[in-house]
Amino acid sequence: MYKNIAKETKLNLKDLISYQQGQVVSKTLVQNDKISMTLFSFDKGEEISTHAASGDAMVTILEGKGKFTVGDNVFYLSEGETLIMPKDIPHAVCAIERFKMQLIVSY
Repeated sequence: MYKNIAKETKLNLKDLISYQQGQVVSKTLVQNDKISMTLFSFDKGEEISTHAASGDAMVTILEGKGKFTVGDNVFYLSEGETLIMPKDIPHAVCAIERFKMQLIVSY
């Protein structure tokens, strides 16, 4: 089930993905028909434009700060904070500073 990640090893998720200048980087840890788990790093100012997911999406900030627009609501999240973005509701992500997050989508 898990890929790109060591098993039976103590891990710090934010250390499993690096920043790249001017880019959004992703690393998939789990992908199947029930759940996906992906790590992301965003360089400052980078974004993922408005889209909707076919499952409920939960993001947890691992480092830095990000701006999340969900429907008509805007949320600013910092390290350790979590937000759930409901299925089929348009949302967007923008890096107000460099940040890393874990995304879990349940279908």
